[in-house]
Order: sequence, then structure tokens, then C-alpha cells
Amino acid sequence: MDLKRKAESLSEIEAKALKALNAEQFLDVREISEKAQMPIDSVRRAVQWLKEKCLIELAEEKQEKLVLTQIGKSSLGNRLPERLFIEALQALGGKATLEQVFKKSQLNRPELNVAMGIAKRNAWIAMKRGKEIELELTGLEKQLEEGKYALEHVLKEISEKAEITGENRKALDEALKRGLVEKTQEVEKKARLNKLGEQALGLIGTVKKRAYNVEGAVPKIFVGKRQPYVQFLDQLRRKLVNLGFKEMKERLIVQEFYNFDVLFQPQNHPARNWTDTYQLKQPRFGRLPDKKIVAKVKAAHENGANTGSRGWGYKWSEEIASRLMPNAHGTTADARQMVEGIEIPGKYFVINRCYRPDAIDAKHLVEFNQFDGFILGEGINFRHLLSILEKVAIEVGGAEEVKFFPDYYPFTEPSVQLSAKHPKLGWVELAGGGVLRPEVVKPLGINVGAIAWGMGIDRLAMLKLGVKDIRYLFARDLNWLRNSKMVGVDW
Repeated sequence: MDLKRKAESLSEIEAKALKALNAEQFLDVREISEKAQMPIDSVRRAVQWLKEKCLIELAEEKQEKLVLTQIGKSSLGNRLPERLFIEALQALGGKATLEQVFKKSQLNRPELNVAMGIAKRNAWIAMKRGKEIELELTGLEKQLEEGKYALEHVLKEISEKAEITGENRKALDEALKRGLVEKTQEVEKKARLNKLGEQALGLIGTVKKRAYNVEGAVPKIFVGKRQPYVQFLDQLRRKLVNLGFKEMKERLIVQEFYNFDVLFQPQNHPARNWTDTYQLKQPRFGRLPDKKIVAKVKAAHENGANTGSRGWGYKWSEEIASRLMPNAHGTTADARQMVEGIEIPGKYFVINRCYRPDAIDAKHLVEFNQFDGFILGEGINFRHLLSILEKVAIEVGGAEEVKFFPDYYPFTEPSVQLSAKHPKLGWVELAGGGVLRPEVVKPLGINVGAIAWGMGIDRLAMLKLGVKDIRYLFARDLNWLRNSKMVGVDW
């Protein structure tokens, strides 16, 4: 780049800095700032750019600086402990016990001890030891009142970046020892014109002003936004509430009664084994609901009660039902809601954290989210369930192909599994559901049609967000988090 083009390329702050410099002596950034009437930060940028254009010489010089520590700043603002100590003793008439001064001064014990030691060393107080330490002012403390205490002068001078005079050097040593002041090293940049810079300075005013390219690239700005998966869950929750669904309370720890027994899963079922669910070590047991509800669930398990079923034909244990466990599936929220009370007709949903022993891979986690819900009312049937599952998979998850398969669950009959085709992983199981069995609903006083489902919402989000590994939903990949588009649910 020739000299004329360099002169034309100068920004406003570069030109101002160049005019403030000369070739005879180096000037530091503060001197340039004063001469050019520019903020120091602008000067620092300008001299660095001028150096890159080879118009100035730039030198760096290490300088030792004195700065107040946090304790020093506090002492300057709120007064030194020794001043507070003497003021408290003066307020008590010039004579008092140490405990009285302690209460009056509001110093803590370490500060009180330091202040007393300094007051004694400076002969501001006389001490008498007996059952209690008695203190008395000597009159020499008046240097505090007259503003002649050197340590206070030092703190003030350092805060104002003034030069420490010879008579205050001893006080500076004390301030350093007490941790009120510390020494730091700063690198100070100094600049002066070189021959090319002198020539460029002569061209300023004779060349065209710097041209601006308004179509040039600008740095990317990454606006604050919610994590993509959180956006997806919030959108789904909002849509369901707008459709009239009531959100059930999420719980992380539940009794086996809600996780299994209300859902007509027998207590000797292999899914209740420790290899398929987690158990809580402490506390081990929780409270069961109303005894009448417990008795009806027990009867359904043992003999079917009035449900038209023969039950499972075993002796049901209240102790097993009261065992605590991390939530294994979101349907526990359905069970609890039906026990605690529902509206008929009604629509309910929950997005619940679940825990299940599993081999972690692209489609499985041991800790995951599940979207569960149930609808009940006159005329509700299996076709309604198929329609809802398909609608959620396609319109919420963005699935292009879905399939239904017959399935089995202890608490629904008929039962169905929903799978969707992922572009990278192939067919992935998304949800299961069915019509709630009489053994589930009748003991709870429900005598209308009821359908329920449980959906792996993490897997549904994989479809929506184009993720091929379920673990990536919880990743810390900044590029993905920054460049992801805002999520919408078109339902």
C-alpha cells in the first residue's frame, strides 16, 4: 500500500493520534489522550493500528503501580479500624473497658485486636489489666482529629493516583504489610512518529477522507435465546394448554403404588425387578393415599373386585406398594391424578423426568423426558388415540412416515406402539398407549372411556431438531446452540 492510500485509509482516531505525536520523543497513552482529547481506550486502538501500518514506533515499558486492595478501598470509605476504635472510646468519655469499646465500635474481633495494637503502638491509649482490660485516651490521639495520620493520607493519595511523598513512605510500608495496598505491574505503551509517519502526517487534509464500505461483512451477533430443546418443550406445553389440556404436577420420586399398582402391574412382574427400575435406598417407604382407594386397588389385583376381571390371583402387599423409587415412566402422573381427582370429561398431560436402567446409545438414556397424557369422557375410544399419536408425531415432531404396531401393557387393552422414520437412524419407537383397562379405572370410580399414552419426547425432539444422537439434545456445542433456529410447533 503506497503512502497516499495509507493516509486515505486512516480512521478518525488514527488521524487524531498521529497529529498528537512527534518524532523527537515517545509519548505514553495518557499523554496522547490529553493532547488528542480522546478516551484512553481509543488511543490504545489507534496506536496499535498505526503500528500495523508502519507509521509509528511503538515501545512497551513495564511500570510498577500501587493500587488499593478491596480491604484498602473499604477502609478508605468506611474509615480505618483504629479510627473507629478511638472514636468509640471518645464516645464513651475517653475511658472504658475493652468490651465496652468492642460493642460501641461495631468492629469484629480481629479488627478490634489490630486497632488496639495500633493505638497502643502510637501511644494513643493507656492500658490497665485486671479482671477486665481498661483503656484510657492519652491525648496523643488528636493527630487523628487534626488529619495528620499518615496512613490515611497514603490511602487517599493512591486512590487519587497521586505521588507518595517522602514523609509518607513509612506509612506506605505499613499499608503494604497490612494488605491495604498492593503493587501491580502494568505494561505502558509509548509511541512516536517514524519517517513514514511524518510524511503521512503531512498528507492529512490533502487526501480524500477514509471511504466506508456499507456492504462489507460485519461480525456475527449471537442473540440470547433458550436452548433449542427447552424451546421445543415450552412450545409443546403452550400448545397443549391452548387446546384445553391441564398440566399435571411432575414428580421425580414416587411410591411403587403409583408407578405400578394403580396401573394394574402385578407385584411379581419382572419389570419391577431392580434390573429394570431403580430403587431408593433412603428413605425406603412413602405414605399411601386414602385407605379406601388402597383397598380397591388391592382387591383389583387379588380378585378383580367389580371390574369383570379375575385379577392376578396373589396376595397383594401394602409394604411393596409403599416403596419409594425414582419415577420410571410418566404414566405415574396419570395414576396419581386419577387417585387425587379428575374432571369428566377431561384432558391431562405431563412432561416428566424419568429414570430407567438402560445401555446408553444414540436412542437411549438412563435419565430422559417423557410426554404422557390421558383423555376420558363418554365416547372416547381407540381411534381417538391413534389420531392423537399420529398428529403429535407428524405436526409436532415433523415426522414424514409413521407406523402403528400392536403392543402389550398391563394397564391398557387394546394397546399400540407408534414408530416414526428418522432420516439417519431409521425406524424409531416413539410412543405407546391404549385404552385404560377396567382394572385401572373402575377402582378409582371412573366409568367412562379413557385413553392414555406415553411418548419419548426426547426422541420426538430428535426428529424436529434434526439430531441423530439423543445425547446431543443436552450437549454444550456452542456452534449448534448459537446457529440453531427458533423452534416452533405447528399444531
